[in-house]
Amino acid sequence: MMVGIGLFFLGLLLSAFFSGSETGFYRATRVRLVLDGLAGDPVARGLLWLTNNPALFVATTLVGNNLANYLTSFAIVLMAQTITATPSVFVELVTPVVFSPIVFVYGELLPKNLFYYSPNSLLRRCGPVFLFFVAVFAPISAVLWGLGRMLQSLLGEAPHRVQLALARKELQQVLEEGQDAGILQPAQRKLAQNLFAVASHRVQDLCVPSGRMASIRLGANKREVLRVARRHGTAVSPVVDAHGRELLGYVRTVDLYLEAGDRVETYRPLPSIAASESHLAALIQMQSGKEELARVVDADGATIGLLYASELTEPLFRDA
Repeated sequence: MMVGIGLFFLGLLLSAFFSGSETGFYRATRVRLVLDGLAGDPVARGLLWLTNNPALFVATTLVGNNLANYLTSFAIVLMAQTITATPSVFVELVTPVVFSPIVFVYGELLPKNLFYYSPNSLLRRCGPVFLFFVAVFAPISAVLWGLGRMLQSLLGEAPHRVQLALARKELQQVLEEGQDAGILQPAQRKLAQNLFAVASHRVQDLCVPSGRMASIRLGANKREVLRVARRHGTAVSPVVDAHGRELLGYVRTVDLYLEAGDRVETYRPLPSIAASESHLAALIQMQSGKEELARVVDADGATIGLLYASELTEPLFRDA
């Protein structure tokens, strides 16, 4: 009888551990694991490696849960046989029904709820034990992991894309927790979300082809230029040579008002930004140089368009 009770509680403990760890894995903040790993925490590094290899984590939890279910079932059978000297169909049917609520509540429901509301701390505390089981179950879980990778390659789902989706989801969770805790205001949270949304965009998708922009010829009548700028609400305009062939730079409408003279004689040089640059890299470059217009060039240095600083900043404050 004591052997059956001991096996039952061991299986119940393993079921609670693996069920709760599975919930904690999907709820834990990846940013926290990254920071702890950078601080030199080996357990956090191991858990972070598992987040980048979710198939191995799932395989380990599957093996662990099946082992726990086998132990609890075997323990219930032993206790049922101990209760009655002769086998009884009634006892064999009633005993699992009696123990099922205990297994469900303490082996599934309660640990899942605990890990749901406190995933980071509980997963960190259980991390060494889980990594131990990863090593113990490696011969079996490696087979399941390999099957998962095979299916992944057949379906064409790239692991890198999955990791990016997980990271964005976790960053969203961090921002929500910051707002709930009063650290971030709603506008700040929206700004951060917009920042992450546009971080990977390329400037070649944002620039305006130079042929579509109304340009100013060097030496043009300033009064006429100001009239056109007021009508179109233009803050900056590109400047071309007197023949309208070569792009020289740009002028700001406010400078035309402040400068003396009746002709457009001076201009600001256009900085060059590679078409492959990201949205944020281009924004940092233009903000550092306090430029409002830039030339977007391809790999050969040819101009493919012009980029307004407002086109980079406007998406950040959308609905903020």
